[in-house]
Amino acid sequence: MLEVDSMENPMDPGRSRAFAGRRVAITGASGSLGLALLRAFHGCGASLVALTTRVEPLELGSSDGTPIALEQVTWSCGHEADLRELFSHVDILVINHGINLHGDRSATGLERSLEVNALSCLRLLELFAAAQPSSPSAQPAKGPQPCREVWINTSEAEILPAVSPLYEISKRLVGQLVSLRALDLAGPELRIRRLVLGPFRSNLNPIGLMGAAFVAQAVLRLAAWDWGLIIVTPNPLTYVLFPFVVLARWTYLGLFSRPSSSSEAPTPST
Repeated sequence: MLEVDSMENPMDPGRSRAFAGRRVAITGASGSLGLALLRAFHGCGASLVALTTRVEPLELGSSDGTPIALEQVTWSCGHEADLRELFSHVDILVINHGINLHGDRSATGLERSLEVNALSCLRLLELFAAAQPSSPSAQPAKGPQPCREVWINTSEAEILPAVSPLYEISKRLVGQLVSLRALDLAGPELRIRRLVLGPFRSNLNPIGLMGAAFVAQAVLRLAAWDWGLIIVTPNPLTYVLFPFVVLARWTYLGLFSRPSSSSEAPTPST
């Protein structure tokens, strides 16, 4: 069976320029991909905020063993509003947390999957979109300041089987929600990117084909190339089907829903 892995490679100048000096917050920071993304952003010169449910200090080192400086913030699903102030000082939010209960189909499992994989992601998106930036990040290059960004890890389970029904249902829901809200939230001041990732090795999937470091490097490379739909997977069907699914979804939602006004915006739960 083919495995796709990666050594930690030096960042090319394009990626360094894209993320240098930007403050990046990542949920699910203590997981395999979260740690890999923190290292990848660090290699680009970004300032790091690790959002995690763990209370133990998160110690992260680069490939040469040098400690990586980061701010660790403990949070939990259902308490997204606690991050409101923090989001005013963040340039890029990567929504990366999730759970996979595999064969569970209980009512408790369903509620937990929807809460963590979908509803929590929606609340974070809304809070970040509503946050007022305190000041622009210092950028080494001249020119206009880049807009704030939200990257949402949805997974190819949105459209393909993952041998985990609750995981598939919750990921399809968050994909629909992101497409719906992007019609109103995305614009010149907020960029929304969708991360569609295939099976990579993690606690949720210990037999994944790709290494988390490889996935993180590929994600940043495609983002630096200004891709909004970032697909990293060994499955060629995803590259063919997913753009059509997203385009059809946006077209349908745009035709049969109306724009929201600020007075109609929901208040995130506390």
